[in-house]
Amino acid sequence: MTLPKIFRTIINMGHNRPDEHVPRRVLREIQTQEEAAEILIGWVQLLVICLFGTLYLIAPRAEGGNLGHNFVPMALVGYLLFTLAKLFLAHRQLLPNWLIILSILIDVSMLLGIIFSYHIQYLQHPSFYLKSPTFLYLFLFIALRSLRFDARYVLFTGAVAVVGWIGMLGYALFSDMDGMLITRNYVTYITSDSILIGAELDKIFVIIAVTIILTLMLLRGRSLLFTAVKEQTATQQLQRFFSDDVARSITDSDEVMQAGEGELRDAAIMLVDVRGFTRISADLAPELTIQILADYQSIVVPLIEKAGGSVDKFLGDGILATFGAVTVIENPAARALEAAESIILTMAEKSHAFTELGWPEPFRIGVAVDFGRVMVGVIGVHDRLEFTVIGDAVNRTAKLEDANKAQQSCLVTSKTCFERAVEDGFTPGSRTDHRIGVPVAGLPDPIDIVVWPEPERRA
Repeated sequence: MTLPKIFRTIINMGHNRPDEHVPRRVLREIQTQEEAAEILIGWVQLLVICLFGTLYLIAPRAEGGNLGHNFVPMALVGYLLFTLAKLFLAHRQLLPNWLIILSILIDVSMLLGIIFSYHIQYLQHPSFYLKSPTFLYLFLFIALRSLRFDARYVLFTGAVAVVGWIGMLGYALFSDMDGMLITRNYVTYITSDSILIGAELDKIFVIIAVTIILTLMLLRGRSLLFTAVKEQTATQQLQRFFSDDVARSITDSDEVMQAGEGELRDAAIMLVDVRGFTRISADLAPELTIQILADYQSIVVPLIEKAGGSVDKFLGDGILATFGAVTVIENPAARALEAAESIILTMAEKSHAFTELGWPEPFRIGVAVDFGRVMVGVIGVHDRLEFTVIGDAVNRTAKLEDANKAQQSCLVTSKTCFERAVEDGFTPGSRTDHRIGVPVAGLPDPIDIVVWPEPERRA
């Protein structure tokens, strides 16, 4: 395969990659990470060239360094200009593959060119440059490419370095054979122009080994990166369907959640319901119904979350929320009733907005709150799970909301929950009515309840 074909193959390696099954939102996040990595590489290259240039300027000159022409300053200036141009482009867009490959070629060529120039500068046999410590910078350029989490560029940099050093070795071997000596004696190698083949093979082997190790590391790292980005985007998507607390409890779990797992907690349960929704929405256009639901939920949900609650699920026009179930909080009953009052008053103030949208009568809601021990956990089957709360408190709250309609009130809670909230510091913000021995459909015995009358609505 010719060199141009090799370059084209490397450039096109990304077109049929195994990442194609990854969701586009994940690939976009990976691309963002790669853009940031290429910018970081540019800044590191700029730092390296500045440090190299500074050391070159302040370091004492080696004796005999002014015999031949010195190419180092020109090489450094040219590399500095190229690095600045590439860094400027990296800040504006994702660099194309061909430019990254060109950058790698320039990196290695610049370094090998400087090393090659030493025998000209010092008027020595070409074998002279094989002993230059500047050779170590090759590993810096190889390692630098690992910042992008793309093994292709590490492999290519290592391959260019190996080919370049073999070329340097070949030039030294076949240039003026009478003036140099291939030796197996290390002392002779150090103290003369002779070449120790074993030493050069060691250098090539180490370049290859470092390249392979970094490549394997990047392959593992890239797999972990994709997994991490998938989980990050999955968490972000979960937070759109669940509250933050629920999403975190799922993604931060030490073990994979299984159906039937749960934890008992004392919590307050809230159920919010739109009065007459089924009857009224039957005569409305579907898109208007969805709009009204979205506006209503956008008002209620932030008030729940502000008080420390978590939305468990949306039940059509109903909203089931918990306080202290998913995450343990202080005074859950008090917080739930405070949130309930805030919801009632806010929705009363904004009732006119729903009338303007097309709701044919005053927009009214009902809220029920109760407190008790619930099971927080996972139900369902292995391939279809649901994170929810179950228990008597949840069932009683649903029954209380039915009683709320019968009592013609807007907010209802059990006497037990109300007293618990008052003990925890809750003070009703509006008039309440205590009703004793109220029969509630679905409950075996009458219970004592506390209700709030309908608030006045803005004209």
